[in-house]
Amino acid sequence: MSQIVTRFAPSPTGHLHVGGARTALFNWLLARQQGGRFVLRIEDTDAQRSTDEFTQAILSAMTWLNLDWDGEPVYQSQRLALHREYIDRMVAEGKAYWCHCKPEELEERRQKALASGGKPKYDGLCREKNLGPAPGAVIRFKGPEDGETGWDDLIKGPVVFDNRELDDLIILKSDGMPTYNMAVVVDDVTMGITHIIRGDDHVNNTPRQILLYKAIGAALPIFGHVPMILGADKTRLSKRHGATSVMAYKEMGYLPQALINYLARLGWSHGDQEIFSLEEMKQLFDLSHVGSSAGVFNTEKLNWLNSHYIKETPPAELAELVWPYLEAKGYAKPDGETLVKIILTVRERGKTLVELAEKADFYFQDLPPLDEKAAAKFLTPENKEMLKSLKGILDKPLIAEGFEELLRRLAEERGIKLGAVAQPLRVALTGQTASPGLFEILDILGPEKTLKRIDAALLI
Repeated sequence: MSQIVTRFAPSPTGHLHVGGARTALFNWLLARQQGGRFVLRIEDTDAQRSTDEFTQAILSAMTWLNLDWDGEPVYQSQRLALHREYIDRMVAEGKAYWCHCKPEELEERRQKALASGGKPKYDGLCREKNLGPAPGAVIRFKGPEDGETGWDDLIKGPVVFDNRELDDLIILKSDGMPTYNMAVVVDDVTMGITHIIRGDDHVNNTPRQILLYKAIGAALPIFGHVPMILGADKTRLSKRHGATSVMAYKEMGYLPQALINYLARLGWSHGDQEIFSLEEMKQLFDLSHVGSSAGVFNTEKLNWLNSHYIKETPPAELAELVWPYLEAKGYAKPDGETLVKIILTVRERGKTLVELAEKADFYFQDLPPLDEKAAAKFLTPENKEMLKSLKGILDKPLIAEGFEELLRRLAEERGIKLGAVAQPLRVALTGQTASPGLFEILDILGPEKTLKRIDAALLI
């Protein structure tokens, strides 16, 4: 076979969602694994709904996911003359025809067909009239009236449609614009697309497109239809299930390698392995291991993967990834070493970059807000006396061993457990009962901020 060419062809009528991203990933993996080409085609012929903003959002999402494409993006709206050339040729060859039926007439005939137990498809009234252009007229494809159209789907296996179920579909609308099926076939043929991997919501389009391929004398590509992604309630994933946009997951603090890993495993498997780098996926990906059943989006699984990749990210890189979420809160950026120290103390405590930023909040606040229940439980008169006795030794840097010994000695003097000393100090410094290790906190805050927070706690 000649070089494999796959494509991803989103419409810029909205943001790139996770279902589209998975389709793009499978096409990218197939092309990269086989040394082929991966083409990005923006299907922007819906002038009313397509926007530059959505186009840029799609490009940004693809870039963030590290799904690079070959050459420049192709814009379908710039190929209308080519589409029209193919349509005109089909009319000239008797493979398509002008139809003058008005929409209201078509609807009336469809309703009559339904009422008599027939099928509500076009009845072929203009099929043999040899009509020409006219105001409001469309061009229809002259499809076969019997026989079958089928293909061997890479994921679903053999699929067959009865041609009698198919319509003489419109290929040129009354406004002079080609319809989706016609434009897609012309683009895929002229761009040399060899493999079309897409969602199984396109299965019903495929027999129509196959007939168009045959009508224009082009070789058929290989088709594979990927099952849908479902929400927890087993219905098609949508906004009611939560975020579906790829860039929304970025905003929520997910790493691209976690989302890509999760989407790959949502339908594809390689033994029991769960964690894959993009390079590993490229080496191991096999469409025969893509399941034919719909996958259910599981946020907990995505969170687990994201936690893994957070822990695997080098500390300095992770600190820079978390910083924008802290900067958005209006905090001043500390020096690089301090920021890395801060992020290392919370790295094990959050599943997303947003959670890490939230856990690190108290470092940046002048005086972190005190949790009322924590203050009532731990900032008692007795514990405040203990905090006063700590102040004299917390006004200078401490080594870890010395600080721990100091707390132990204080606990022994008071006849209490170590935690009974540490917890009031933790609440005074962080406002919370759960936090990173006290020594790390003291080291990052320094004596001045430490004493300021203790003084504020003593005034509660």
